Amino acid sequence: MALCKAEETLNEALGAYDFGGQVAGALRYGQGHINDTFCVYVQTPEGDARRFILQRINTDTFTDPKGLMENIVGVTDYLRAIVEKNGGDTARETMTVLRTKEGATFYADATGGAGRVYPVVEDPLCLQKVEDPKQFYESARAFGRFQQLLADYPAATLHETIAKFHDTRNRFANFEKALAADACGRAKDVQAEIDFVLARKDDCSVMVNLLEAGELPLRVTHNDTKLNNILLDRKTGEGVCVIDLDTVMPGLAANDYGDSIRFGANHSAEDEKDLSKVNFDIGLFEIYTKGFLETAGGALTEKEKETLPWGAKLMTLECGIRFLTDYLEGDHYFKVHREGQNLDRCRTQFKLVRDMEAQWEDMAAVVKKYM
Repeated sequence: MALCKAEETLNEALGAYDFGGQVAGALRYGQGHINDTFCVYVQTPEGDARRFILQRINTDTFTDPKGLMENIVGVTDYLRAIVEKNGGDTARETMTVLRTKEGATFYADATGGAGRVYPVVEDPLCLQKVEDPKQFYESARAFGRFQQLLADYPAATLHETIAKFHDTRNRFANFEKALAADACGRAKDVQAEIDFVLARKDDCSVMVNLLEAGELPLRVTHNDTKLNNILLDRKTGEGVCVIDLDTVMPGLAANDYGDSIRFGANHSAEDEKDLSKVNFDIGLFEIYTKGFLETAGGALTEKEKETLPWGAKLMTLECGIRFLTDYLEGDHYFKVHREGQNLDRCRTQFKLVRDMEAQWEDMAAVVKKYM
């Protein structure tokens, strides 16, 4: 999707909505790489200024915008009803999808693109990395609360916005195909990484097998539980709102928990070349586990809690497999800015997996402590 198309259809998209005032302008916004995002500035008749987020959905990534928006609207409307019932602030504690003038949840433009609008949750803090362990703890409580509030939502009614997104068994199968094809002739140079994945083939099926056997329930999952998808209150530091719901779909609670651990329980860059700097931090693991189970614990089964370490390991292993697969295929999925970046990314993930395996009993003890 060419970036110019978003500007070309911007006025058309703005005209589809009643913003409750005069649109003063719209500027590109944020650091996202998938959708085209604009901040819309509006002056109300009373003289107040309001802001809205307008996004043009990347339909190359999200091929079913109707299904995607059904997921988001279903979940946010459900959350809003609970927040209102509990006497909370619906403008701050959940996202709101602004309907078009025609009452639709998204706008289809003349080029076949799709756009949606959210009112801005004003004056929150959004962080790209953990600056203080308390922030990691608060993000855990926020994502745990997300699980708790949606525990009774019929997860099976949600669309898969990206098919088999966290199906680690399928990710392994894709890796095997890439290895067999060896389209770029790179396999000979990464035998150690290949062997690492092949040795963990059975691990890739553990959680999927438990789901298929009915031992783990299907949940509403966010599937991108990084710190920057939580808005924090600037004064209290508490998690206010979970954002970026494009990948909300059916999944496993341990996947959301595990992706946060993968992202936050270490201090290195994702593409760090010096693996001595890449270390799984059991202290941060405990901080996150404590916060997550404080809010989500009552909604999870005993089996879900027991398998949380598997979520951490498999989300990290899966991410590494995806980087390695993309490297073997010629770096066509993840953006790279230098030669070998995907390979470095995969190596950091595999180093974290090794660290988790070495501390497996300690991880299990931490989870048991807070169960």
